[in-house]
Amino acid sequence: MAFEPTLFHFAAPKRLHALAGRWVRPCLWLALAMGLPGLWLALVATPADAVQGEGYRILYVHVPAAWMSMWIYAVIAFWSFVGLVWRTRASHLMAHALAPTGAVFALLSLVTGALWGKPMWGTWWVWDARLTTSLLLLFLYLGYLALLRAHEGRASADRPCAVLGLLGALNLPVIYFSVHWWNTLHQGASITASGARMPGATLAGLLLMTGAAWAWTFAVSFKRVQLLIEEREAHTRWLQDLQGDAQDTSILIADRAHPASAGGL
Repeated sequence: MAFEPTLFHFAAPKRLHALAGRWVRPCLWLALAMGLPGLWLALVATPADAVQGEGYRILYVHVPAAWMSMWIYAVIAFWSFVGLVWRTRASHLMAHALAPTGAVFALLSLVTGALWGKPMWGTWWVWDARLTTSLLLLFLYLGYLALLRAHEGRASADRPCAVLGLLGALNLPVIYFSVHWWNTLHQGASITASGARMPGATLAGLLLMTGAAWAWTFAVSFKRVQLLIEEREAHTRWLQDLQGDAQDTSILIADRAHPASAGGL
């Protein structure tokens, strides 16, 4: 399979560090390129909803945040599985790098959901299936981060975090199917394989905001995994050589920008 050679090629911290460094800036630019038109569609181009009024616009943030909180945890579970089965250090580091961003999106989805729910439902919170399982997802993220912090970022955190990542993934299908299994205040999916039950401009804005969230997630996660690798591999020769080359380059650029005076007064 082509999957395994590619996977193991970037399993080496040195190669992953280089790959992450190349993609941080392009992903940030992509997030900006998608986020700005997405915000324009969300706040300016699309009209107010006939029933919900202007308050519906918070869904341009709430829905991507809810999607991202689930997708990121699914990716964490994937990297946790790879790390446990193939014992690749870089897989665990990728999972660690994604966890803070996933926790932010999980919290954002709950906060924006409450802000939307108060005027629409008349309450900030109800203990329905979708909200309760989404809150559990936030607790899973916080538990993952607490485990990581308890081990102070050492390799001893990899296995317990991976086990939690895999067990917590069982909550994801419950979140998704909760609106079908139980009576909840949440409506069913508006975007399905058969089409989308919303105007084209609304759908475009929602997809652009989701794309921007993905690009931003890639950017910050790549940067974070770089920092984690530098922390774990600080004793290695390749990283010391890389940091030495970077320092020499910085000194050379500074010398060219501020050349020493050839003579004195």
